[in-house]
Amino acid sequence: MRKLSTGLATLMLSASLGAGTSAAAVPESDEPIKFMIADWTSIALQTEIVSLILQTHGYNTTTINADDSGRYAGVETGDIHVAMETWETTQGQNFAKSLATGKILDMGETGLQGKEDWWYPSYMEELCPGLPNWEALKDCGEVFATADTAPKGRYVGGPVSWGGYDEERIEALGLPFEVIHPGTDAAMFAELKSAYDRTAPVILWVWIPHWVPALYEGSFVEFPKYEDACYTDASWGINPDQIADCGKPEGWIKKMAWAEGEAIWPCAYEIIRNYEMDNDTLSALLQEVDLEGRSMTDVATDWLMANKDTWTPWTECTQG
Repeated sequence: MRKLSTGLATLMLSASLGAGTSAAAVPESDEPIKFMIADWTSIALQTEIVSLILQTHGYNTTTINADDSGRYAGVETGDIHVAMETWETTQGQNFAKSLATGKILDMGETGLQGKEDWWYPSYMEELCPGLPNWEALKDCGEVFATADTAPKGRYVGGPVSWGGYDEERIEALGLPFEVIHPGTDAAMFAELKSAYDRTAPVILWVWIPHWVPALYEGSFVEFPKYEDACYTDASWGINPDQIADCGKPEGWIKKMAWAEGEAIWPCAYEIIRNYEMDNDTLSALLQEVDLEGRSMTDVATDWLMANKDTWTPWTECTQG
């Protein structure tokens, strides 16, 4: 698939709108707005969508690679200006601490609802009876074992920077598993595809919104239901001596931004606040990128050109 340059994509969008930079006093600054991207596809794709909208209205944008858990110092100091995805599931606590400094802004929910936890293909229920109940895993370590982890099972977690308390959960719940951390989401799902094609044992970190639950038949493990005390109070839950004896939380996916940027790019910040997406749409777009091999610029441009009635109202501040 031919990859559009960002410049060409911006010109196409400008032409589709019938104008380039609007008559209002935007952009307020030619300083580039620095967006965080990380080691999963959806944050990069949503960044591309918003960046193209902003570029259409004359803004300069650029991207900064950052670790999920390590982003906060960068946003607080202004080395990073915007992050389009902050997941309550794994970053809720870090986000709250950073927000309390007054140096970042809660830019509102994206409209996406996040869920992420241990996931397995349906064929594993024959090999590990009792799934999806988590207690079945106590007797199934060897079923999921590899030469590197035997007799313990192999759990494919996310990159270390994602957090998620997987090692702590294994210890707290007495599960015979070892966590393996691939470097990227692409490596995780290449491993899933290989196992699925061979009907081989696999259990890994999967999340929604994503194409995996739509493409592959499987289920999330049902761990004890999360409560905030699970991660802070060892006496909570079935293990009175350790935290993380529960599943991961579910919830919002928010945007966050450097607080001082509001005074530099007030209209751009308003556009970012207005941005919304839904799980089904994003999952379909991710499938185009990850499975069909289309560039993010192509996918973002096509969606924007087909959905002008959706996103044009986000940019009302550009009209003066």
